[in-house]
Amino acid sequence: MPAIKLTRRYRFSSSHRLHSPALSEDENRRVYGKCNNPYGHGHDYLLEVTVEGEPDPVTGRMFPLALLDALVGRVVLEPMDRRDLNAEIDEFASLVPTTENLAAAVARRIADAWPHFLPGAAARLDKIRIHETKNNIFQIRATDPAVRPPAVEAEQRQRVTK
Repeated sequence: MPAIKLTRRYRFSSSHRLHSPALSEDENRRVYGKCNNPYGHGHDYLLEVTVEGEPDPVTGRMFPLALLDALVGRVVLEPMDRRDLNAEIDEFASLVPTTENLAAAVARRIADAWPHFLPGAAARLDKIRIHETKNNIFQIRATDPAVRPPAVEAEQRQRVTK
């Protein structure tokens, strides 16, 4: 059976301030513009999670979609919806919460939780996309080193070959 890609959409709202402690106040204003507002600003994000795999020959499905919904709900929506990314999300305690960094953090969270929510699934995480605005869409593939550091992938391959 051919490999199929499935994309599921989720929505969440968060606020953030783009500000790097490594830059001066003037540099932060120049680099981040209005997004450097000391009071922050918010976005209504659209998250797309794309998985790839072969459907089961009996059921015709890769896995129950409710499992993917539970995974995304637990590791992304519950902790990030209606939250201040700078103040309430661990990844951004020392990382500027740009949507580029948010995309990598979300993909990492989903990839890390995948084995617990979808053990033995014939599908794998392919990519995530985050729509920040109608003009700004950020994408990261699950194979990107920012999502799966090479040491983690090597360790997983080693376990499979044992």
